[in-house]
Amino acid sequence: MSTRRDLLVGGAGLACWPWLRAQDDPTDGDPLGSMQYPGLREQTIGKAAAQFSDAVVVKGPAFADDAMNVPLLVDARGLNTVGGGVSRIRVAVDRNPVRQVLDFEPLRALPMLAFRIRMEQASPVRAFVQTQDGQWHVGSTWVQAAGGGCTVPGLTRADGSWSKTLGQVQARFFNNVLEGSRRLRVRVMHPMDTGLVAGIPAFYIEELQLVDSAGQAWWKLALHEPVSENPLITFELPPQVVSGLRLVGRDNNGNRIDAEVGG
Repeated sequence: MSTRRDLLVGGAGLACWPWLRAQDDPTDGDPLGSMQYPGLREQTIGKAAAQFSDAVVVKGPAFADDAMNVPLLVDARGLNTVGGGVSRIRVAVDRNPVRQVLDFEPLRALPMLAFRIRMEQASPVRAFVQTQDGQWHVGSTWVQAAGGGCTVPGLTRADGSWSKTLGQVQARFFNNVLEGSRRLRVRVMHPMDTGLVAGIPAFYIEELQLVDSAGQAWWKLALHEPVSENPLITFELPPQVVSGLRLVGRDNNGNRIDAEVGG
């Protein structure tokens, strides 16, 4: 893995090269030294500024044995007391052919979630977190991967079973896993085709949200092609969860998702 330090001439730091000013750094200060970071940041949050922050934790495996199912955890609870708290989390991968992964609005949930993605090659993985004051904060991790996770069909696409389970939902609550919350884990059956396999167009879930009986959203999630087949996603909700919750959404072909989530 190349670091920002390695990218500098002879491995020397900025202090040894006074003519290499911060504004000349082609990685925009990325601690992982990725040349793709400046373009990824603009693609993800536009022209807005972003600061790297240890308060945004991104965890993944040191090496992903299965590039089609790379587990990730994003935890931005460290920003709960900054700028009015977290308003949204955007996850992106520097070196994926489709870089954007998901956009999460916690609303009543804690600003953290766990999920699985496809990775085409070893790459930094980013979480861009916006606080209520409009500021963006970035957390990163490096994941080594065998590669090819975005350009091969999933198992249910390969064996044709996806059509029998499309849109089915499994949901379960877990008590006392994390202090001050109640864990919700949902799985939605869907092939999540990236569109990068010959003869198979992009086919993926675009929107999911958890709503109560009054139609109020508890969290909202926009997904993109790199989310793994049959998405399995974990959320942290308030300890007291009301009854009558439903998981609703749709995919990019207009297929609806609507299932009761037991309290």
